[in-house]
Amino acid sequence: MARRLTPWRWVVLGLAALYFLVPLAASVVFTVDDPDGISFDAYTKILSTGGFVSSLLLSLELAVTTIVVVLLLMVPAVVALRLGAPRLRPVVEVVCSLPLVVPPIAFVAGIVSVLKWGPDHLSRTPLFQTFVAIQNPSFPVVLVLAYVVMALPFVYRALDAGLRAIDVRTLVEAARSCGASWPKALVRAVLPNLRGALLNAAFLTLALVLGEFTVAQLLGYQPFAVWIYNVGSDQAQMSVAVSVLSLLVTWALLLALAGAGGGRNRTAPSRG
Repeated sequence: MARRLTPWRWVVLGLAALYFLVPLAASVVFTVDDPDGISFDAYTKILSTGGFVSSLLLSLELAVTTIVVVLLLMVPAVVALRLGAPRLRPVVEVVCSLPLVVPPIAFVAGIVSVLKWGPDHLSRTPLFQTFVAIQNPSFPVVLVLAYVVMALPFVYRALDAGLRAIDVRTLVEAARSCGASWPKALVRAVLPNLRGALLNAAFLTLALVLGEFTVAQLLGYQPFAVWIYNVGSDQAQMSVAVSVLSLLVTWALLLALAGAGGGRNRTAPSRG
């Protein structure tokens, strides 16, 4: 049976490769197409274009901050949920899935309403400076908060799958019996066994932040995705070239994360 299925697997993999690689190849051909032949000007001019470095750095800073915040929020929550309140799991799952069913336009409209409500009602309180600070264009914290909410479904699924693969209760009880506190038991006993799930959650969040456009555009900020859109309005080839490079960078980061996780697993000492 395995031998009979092998050719079909190659057919499916080939069709999947064509589905992903043909549009990418067409994009590359478009970027190098020139009336005089092949030209790579669309790629060589990227670094010298205004806003490229600043927008890319802003997106990376937002991505790193979002990953840290969402993991600090979700890892203790899902572990506590599995240990102390398993009956609440359906409720938490529904709550974490809500960003998938709320349209981004409605989500942004709610954020804008709150940002407008704050200065009108809190102008004479210390919280007014908080509303001003989270909208700082150099590092808009409001985008981090929005991205944390948008990443909840993906992070929850990744962490939940990782927790299902291990016996969390036994690990925590063993660590506690050895005298470890609850935070230390979580860090030393649970997190090493969730390395794969943490890497998956981090990559999904990174891909979300790097490719998100609607929220940032409507709130008036210019991370990398918005910059690509603005460049494409008058430089189509460069816009597509930047999109191709961003896709390749995302794949490179995925391979780096996968390699880091695999490398740590291989260098981990065996116990037996």
